[in-house]
Amino acid sequence: MAKKKGVIENVQLQCESCKQRNYSIRKNRKKNPDRMEVSKYCPFERVHKKHKEIKK
Repeated sequence: MAKKKGVIENVQLQCESCKQRNYSIRKNRKKNPDRMEVSKYCPFERVHKKHKEIKK
């Protein structure tokens, strides 16, 4: 049997400047169908930067 895709999925967040994958979060695909863009702390640069959702 095929596994049914759920509404909530795990996504990776990648820093825009250093291109490191720093965070993995869960999001609801129905509420947020577009790619997320969040301001998070980048431990490699030691400042807050924008992180974008990427494909796994």
